[in-house]
Amino acid sequence: MKVIQIETFQVAPRWLFVKVDTDEGVTGWGEASLEGHGDVVRQAVAAQADYLIGQDPGRIEDHWQTMAKGGFYRGGPVLSSALAGLDQALWDIAGKTHGVPVYQLLGGPVRDRVRVYGWVGGDDPHQVGEAVAAQVEAGLTAVKMNASGAVGHLPPQAQTAAILERAAAAREVLGPDRDVAIDFHGRISAPAARRLLPLLEPFHPLFVEEPVLPGNNHAALARLVAGSSTPIATGERLYSRWDFLPVLQAGVAVVQPDLSHAGGISEVRRIAALAETFDAALASHCPLGPLALAACLQVDFATPNLLIQEQSLGIHYNEPGEDLLDYLLDTSVFDFHDGHIHRRDAPGLGVAIDEAAVRRADAVSTPWRTPVWRHDDGAFAEW
Repeated sequence: MKVIQIETFQVAPRWLFVKVDTDEGVTGWGEASLEGHGDVVRQAVAAQADYLIGQDPGRIEDHWQTMAKGGFYRGGPVLSSALAGLDQALWDIAGKTHGVPVYQLLGGPVRDRVRVYGWVGGDDPHQVGEAVAAQVEAGLTAVKMNASGAVGHLPPQAQTAAILERAAAAREVLGPDRDVAIDFHGRISAPAARRLLPLLEPFHPLFVEEPVLPGNNHAALARLVAGSSTPIATGERLYSRWDFLPVLQAGVAVVQPDLSHAGGISEVRRIAALAETFDAALASHCPLGPLALAACLQVDFATPNLLIQEQSLGIHYNEPGEDLLDYLLDTSVFDFHDGHIHRRDAPGLGVAIDEAAVRRADAVSTPWRTPVWRHDDGAFAEW
């Protein structure tokens, strides 16, 4: 079997799908979505296609090593996202070729269902109580929300109080048997996070996400971990096991690699195994499309240290006709049952893409750009 064609499709709201065809008629799909930079990643996929076309798609690890390292300059969000989409598609081909789900090729399932959570409140959170109630009504047992909109380096008491009020509103609706996760989104400085984390402890967050910006802030992260009993999560802006090692050494409780950013199924599987050695759990980042979620679930079913899985159904970025289920032939694959998605036995990634819908969407799509926020004084604000 040989790879004969690679295509990409930019579809609303902000996703990039990858299709890999073979000379034996087996097709693989993946998702290389990089929010705000899909058109750039599209070109990176095209560059990698120069290598992959003509190759045996079954040599997944060799292809991963070559595409990740063969360009001399390696890593980063764009190249790692292009690699991720292609890697997912190769695993999809492998599963279909052998007639088994990808999780079987990863060693077989370790669980029968995966707990999922949904988003509430939007980028600048409001009406949190009503939004949480709607997710509970939809059958979810866990939600995540942004802690705040744009905040200054040291937020005034009113902004701090508003963050706590939102957490209290969510906890009141959820009760003691459901969970809320709180995402700082890198918007809050390390000193502000140090003040806020102890104040959030009474609401028992499942985790607090990105209390500081990722990068070289490992010392600040370690101080926050040491200063609070709340589990700390991070990782959507980290792209390899080498990026994750120092944050695990800093003591984070939950790693959040994105299977469309961090080298795909192959690398996230390794990141999860690395996290297990630090007694940290996996909760992959996935506010993206159906292929990204399908890839996450394949890893989740085969990963012992899974905590929970993010999914984007009804997220504030998605418009009617541009949601998680709108590019699938069978939407039941992502049905929720008591807050979980149950394991299925369909081969490959386990989803059937509506290719006609994808091609129609690609024909009219425009690039999605990351919002640019400003503080009241006109200075740049973290989104």
